[in-house]
Amino acid sequence: MRAVPSGLGAQTFVGPGDFNTQLTAWLQNANRCRHRTIGSRPLDRWETDRAAMLAVPPVGPPAWWPLRTRLGRDHYIRVDTNDYSVHPRAIGRLVTVQADTEEITVTCGEDVMARHARCWARHQSITDPEHAAAARHLREEVRQQQAARARTARAAFLAPDGLGVEVEQRELATYDRIFTLIEGGAGEEDPR
Repeated sequence: MRAVPSGLGAQTFVGPGDFNTQLTAWLQNANRCRHRTIGSRPLDRWETDRAAMLAVPPVGPPAWWPLRTRLGRDHYIRVDTNDYSVHPRAIGRLVTVQADTEEITVTCGEDVMARHARCWARHQSITDPEHAAAARHLREEVRQQQAARARTARAAFLAPDGLGVEVEQRELATYDRIFTLIEGGAGEEDPR
């Protein structure tokens, strides 16, 4: 049985550097064999392919994936398949995301709201500890405000209406007797 060189399709890569390292190792094996598809070794075709290539332009490529979006309440931005944290003070505001091979930068106006090293793994959540602490602090503030509003609403509900009308408050057992849920109801007077 003849050994067939494997392609790079089933491999996983940590980043561009890892890809280049694995590709170089694969090419060392691939350049030893004559491939039926191309009719020669890849190394033998290199000069012909290189002569057909265009020159690289004198300016750098634009940043990848520029994106403008409104930051949601979870304060994370998704780039590729990964989620990157953003400072929660930008929640609800328009942010601009710039991504390249090395870094993810999120700005809101002129302010930088997040800067993360690009993660090449898939389905990761990258959280800046400062963003997590700020989110905990904001959640605690909201919880305290809600508790204060609830206390104010309860106090307003329990406060006298100021009209001088007094309303009788009965025990719940009285209603059970009226609706014949317990003995002594349906037409019998309240024993009070």
